Amino acid sequence: MGSTTKPRWAAFARDTNETKIQLALNLDGGAFPPETDARLKAATEESHASQTSKSQTISINTGIGFLDHMLHALTKHAGWSLVLMCKGDLHIDDHHTAEDVCLALGYAFASALGSASGLARFGSAYAPLDEALSRAVVDLSNRPFCVADLGLKREKIGDLSTEMIPHCFQSFAQAARITLHVDCLRGENDHHRAESAFKALAVAIRNATTRIPGKEGEVPSTKGTLSV
Repeated sequence: MGSTTKPRWAAFARDTNETKIQLALNLDGGAFPPETDARLKAATEESHASQTSKSQTISINTGIGFLDHMLHALTKHAGWSLVLMCKGDLHIDDHHTAEDVCLALGYAFASALGSASGLARFGSAYAPLDEALSRAVVDLSNRPFCVADLGLKREKIGDLSTEMIPHCFQSFAQAARITLHVDCLRGENDHHRAESAFKALAVAIRNATTRIPGKEGEVPSTKGTLSV
């Protein structure tokens, strides 16, 4: 069975005047595509947001520590392998870097996923972090839409503006071509509220992208298609 299952992976680079991003993603953990940029392979030892196990390789360096932390949580609990590097214009502010990283990650997700045929399509999850509790609901709809209500109060968490956190979800959903609703239902600490939201998204995505035995090749839609 493993020999006939196509790897769900992608390697991607996005270079603009504002950010330079390289990443490689495997939605099922494990190895990266052969075309992965050699700089990424070398970067796995340089990032502080890194973790290696028998099933996952994670290394993230965006230049924004709290964003690295959130993407690390997303990757770990989604079951992905991800290596990502970004050099952005942080001398201006965090906007371009946070936005472009999440756009690039969403695009890589869509490329790695390919067709939703044979998949669960829908996924939902709750994730707590101490007093905080968040809910995420995902539809692999090919109809990008995002509603994110996190109720954050601080101006920044670390070096990431809190206004950019819902924008990160929006950017990811747009490029990934998914419908995403994510809400923090309760919590006093903004770090906990944000992290529980990313963890809820991770589990919801893992559920939505699960292969359903016996449904191979079947489009999970009454229309018979999820294409544009």
